[in-house]
Amino acid sequence: MTRHPQKAQLGFTLIELMIVVAIVGILSAVAYPSYTEYVRRGHRADARAGLLQAQQWLERAATATGAYPTELPATLTWANDSTKRYTISIGGPATTSTFTLTATPRGAQVGDKCGNFTVTHTGLRGAKGVTTGDIVTECWSK
Repeated sequence: MTRHPQKAQLGFTLIELMIVVAIVGILSAVAYPSYTEYVRRGHRADARAGLLQAQQWLERAATATGAYPTELPATLTWANDSTKRYTISIGGPATTSTFTLTATPRGAQVGDKCGNFTVTHTGLRGAKGVTTGDIVTECWSK
């Protein structure tokens, strides 16, 4: 009698493959929401920077002319910039002595937990329609 050596097993079993798929699924379920929140935070930071840039422009214009302009230049509104997730505008009744700038989410940013960002001529900051509280602190600091 001749003995034939057994061939070594090649490949993976179905159980091993299912374990790997389950691990990848669990990691994806944890990582994807964290990633999307990280991206949204980046767009929020961009909106805050845009608001502060528009605020500085208005202050410089008021220093030069003695009154706040009632409209922003198109480059500061981001209305035609498809890479931006917010549009910036002068909200409320625009006067030559006061202003409230608003960053309104658009596209994938709509429904964000911070909503609209605002900043006034006095420097008062707001988010989601309020100017005080934890939401303002959280949204303006992250």
